[in-house]
Amino acid sequence: MRHLANWCVLGIILVSCPSSLAAAAYPLINPSTTLPSFRQQSIPTKSTFSRLRDSLIRSIWSIPCNENGKISGAKATASGSGAPPSTLLARYGGDVVLRFNIRSPEEAVALTEAVNVLFLDVWEFNSDWVDIRLAKDVVPSLLGLLPPSLRHAHTPLMHDLAQTIFESYPSPTFDQPPLSTKDDRPPFSPVLQTSESTDQTNIFFRDYQPLSVIIPWMRLLQSLFPTHVRMINIGLSYEGRDIPALRAGVHPKNADKPSGPRKTIVVTGGSHAREWISTSSVNYVAYSFITAYGKIPKMTKLLEEFDWVFIPTLNPDGYVYTWENDRLWRKNRQETSLRFCKGVDLDHSYGFQWDHESSSANNPCSESFAGDGPFQGVEARRFATWARNETQRNNVSIVAFVDLHSYSQQILYPYSYSCVTTPPTLENLEELAIGLAKAIRLTDGGEEYGVTAACEGSVTVSSTADNKEPPRTRMESGGGSALDWFYHELKVKYSYQIKLRDTGSYGFLLPSKNIVPTGKDALAAMEYMGKFLLGNKGIEKTKGEGEGEERGNGVERYKESGGEEEEEQEEEAENGQRKKLVTEAAGGEDGVLTREGRREEEDDDYEDEDWEMDFELRRRRRK
Repeated sequence: MRHLANWCVLGIILVSCPSSLAAAAYPLINPSTTLPSFRQQSIPTKSTFSRLRDSLIRSIWSIPCNENGKISGAKATASGSGAPPSTLLARYGGDVVLRFNIRSPEEAVALTEAVNVLFLDVWEFNSDWVDIRLAKDVVPSLLGLLPPSLRHAHTPLMHDLAQTIFESYPSPTFDQPPLSTKDDRPPFSPVLQTSESTDQTNIFFRDYQPLSVIIPWMRLLQSLFPTHVRMINIGLSYEGRDIPALRAGVHPKNADKPSGPRKTIVVTGGSHAREWISTSSVNYVAYSFITAYGKIPKMTKLLEEFDWVFIPTLNPDGYVYTWENDRLWRKNRQETSLRFCKGVDLDHSYGFQWDHESSSANNPCSESFAGDGPFQGVEARRFATWARNETQRNNVSIVAFVDLHSYSQQILYPYSYSCVTTPPTLENLEELAIGLAKAIRLTDGGEEYGVTAACEGSVTVSSTADNKEPPRTRMESGGGSALDWFYHELKVKYSYQIKLRDTGSYGFLLPSKNIVPTGKDALAAMEYMGKFLLGNKGIEKTKGEGEGEERGNGVERYKESGGEEEEEQEEEAENGQRKKLVTEAAGGEDGVLTREGRREEEDDDYEDEDWEMDFELRRRRRK
């Protein structure tokens, strides 16, 4: 089926393109538009497949070629050297990305004010550093606005931004080896091959894909797997494009058990247009779940127990714009009060604690412009309307919401708007977040992901029990986020924002070789979340995975000799012990977990803390 899917992807392109292989089937990209040029690699000889593949890629991205079949135009001027064309050099050639190390609240305030004065593009930040993109000739002006302690506290992350951008686009010749041939295929085996081995043969994930390829690919998945996949539309963007999504799930019919609201997990990406890795990761997770149904018991169980809604890009207009015009565009593309400053930051446009007071949020030219009112961002409003309709009219219960972003490798939980207010389910949020980070780390080549509240790092001074001073200047407003809205307004108990790879070496321009590894990070997190929500803390074994386990209908907890009722009582007592241990470790009183207690332990290793907790529980149970 996977090989069929690969060839169907090629078939869609061939059928959609006439003899000239023009991209007529993809109206979202104007064939007359000159897209940014892509990398070229010189190869002495090419196989028939390579020539066919390159012609398809040229047709998708409208790369012109001369009568000899060689790429012409801006690419030809590079003469295979891999140098960016003049268009990219003109736009980005004079830009750099600098990381400023922050050592005090006063430094953070000074840097924030300087950024707002100069209207600079803040890429990412936390409590220790801030990454800023700016023109080289603006660097002296920025340093002149900073205190002496910050003038030498910066390091360049990207010396050649134009080249890095150039290399993020697909190349006519894949860096990876071509699809396997008859000579190098593995020997026949009666063992069913699962989707876990798709990485080497799935051409879709070898490069970032434009929206004009993603949408037919989503339709293809729906047609290949109609039993458990539907393509749906969340709403229309500002420019009239569909916001596409895949709903995956199976509803086993049981006449003896009345069906309640369908538990649903929503996974989104692409709220910020330039974060391509978030879009590709949503697609990777969707593909892995869909193709695993009926093959991998644990994945089959997750699709039977939950509906999974995968939304690759909530900002299709901005995403298309990053392919056609500006690779680093962040906002959507709607008009604002200033004709020459388009776009609203969708992740600051939601209605809960919408913030228009900060200087960045109320400036239409700012990258984090929140709009002139709550839900002014068209796509954010459409998404919120869809979510409310699902829960109020379509018998759906959204039990988890995950918003993928980049970069910095963090798992963030509510609240984003303020650190003063503590979420009512803080203990549950932290418990699952730590599990997600651990699941990612335990994958092959797994990376370390930090766990913290979304407000941490964005507020330079936080209020505590001893410090009643209100929070001061923020590097970026945290109000109006999708994370807080789903958690507070829609009552989604487990709401997270996951910032994917990397930690700053490439930022938003992560090379395509990282698509699959980052997708695996997201997949591991979603698998763990699904298991956790089944009520087993992420460690349940499905039928066929364990030995000596007695299973009932499908994938239930095994029943020990003492009976199911005794096991439930034992588990309830264990949860009580766990809650007590967590509270004691955090310095809480009367069973209340306090943020101050967490801060005292913020440098502890989460893994060791979790392991010690489990060890202590097992020791007490043996006694």
